[in-house]
Amino acid sequence: MAKIRVAVLFGGVSSEHDVSLMSATNVINSIPKDKYEVICIGITKKGRWLYYPGDVSEIASGTWEFNPDCSAAIISPDPIHKGIITIENNETFIKKVDVVFPVLHGRNGEDGRLQGLLEMAKLPYVGCGTLSSAACMDKCITHTILDYNGIRTAKWTSIRQKDMGKLDQQCEAIAETLGFPVFVKPANAGSSVGVNKAKNIDELKDAIQIAFSHDCKVVIEEFIVGKELEVAVFGYDAPFASYVGEISPAAEFYDYEDKYITGTSQLFIPARISDASSAAIRETAIRAYNALCCKGLSRVDFFLTDNDEIILNEINTLPGFTNISMYPKLMEHLGMSQSYLIDKLIEQAIEHAERLY
Repeated sequence: MAKIRVAVLFGGVSSEHDVSLMSATNVINSIPKDKYEVICIGITKKGRWLYYPGDVSEIASGTWEFNPDCSAAIISPDPIHKGIITIENNETFIKKVDVVFPVLHGRNGEDGRLQGLLEMAKLPYVGCGTLSSAACMDKCITHTILDYNGIRTAKWTSIRQKDMGKLDQQCEAIAETLGFPVFVKPANAGSSVGVNKAKNIDELKDAIQIAFSHDCKVVIEEFIVGKELEVAVFGYDAPFASYVGEISPAAEFYDYEDKYITGTSQLFIPARISDASSAAIRETAIRAYNALCCKGLSRVDFFLTDNDEIILNEINTLPGFTNISMYPKLMEHLGMSQSYLIDKLIEQAIEHAERLY
């Protein structure tokens, strides 16, 4: 029986490029090779798409893109091609693929743009669709949809780059509405990139300017004191939630370094919370997943206050898949090894596409 050809996309024009390389390495190494043939497509920080036939070990370090055997690659939007067009020695070749696993975090990979291309091409792909990817990437839209559905989030406001001329007045209004401290975040970024905690007006101004270096829209949220909790959600028509995991950050908050480099935070699976809180958080995760039209997989992050108030922080539609990432760790606690999990994600994507296309 012929192997299923899965194209793994990694890298990307995103502040999370390096995280993607680490996640992709882990995913590729975990794909069952007796069932799948892997085609690697890397996207450089400058946006070049390259077919990469080299060793997986070169991906995480970033040296993959200098491999002399790399060649230009394009996902064809024409459904007749069913795959990747490569340009090698001035000749074009079509590499048919059965399914795409986009291991891309952040802009241009997790925000609906790539998903729209794959849907035009009628290629099955792992993860959330165009609408849910875009809605979950934009924190303003996520807040708005969750607020409408009665799912509690932190009190928030936003500021656009065009309003920078009124920054003093904006900051005064934010201080009056939300108080201090607050968290300042780019509206369209993940992995805590560009996120800072501000304890006064001066720090707020600095944090807003840093966030604007990552996006043209910035979200400011009230500071929540509570346990940091995460839930992995898996599935299409009948999604289910993992046990609740707890993060005890080594730094002031669970930042980029801790998530992907140092890994010094303590993780507790299951979380050190009551059964009632755990059940309520898992149910809320499913509600949010459905409200935002998610499918395949997502990681839903929460705060639990000392008064047992459940506050949803964010949803990641393509969560990290590094060897220290919470999504695979949470699913592993349910008895799903990484190889089994990735196999099932790919199977689901193919089955869903058969209904969709």
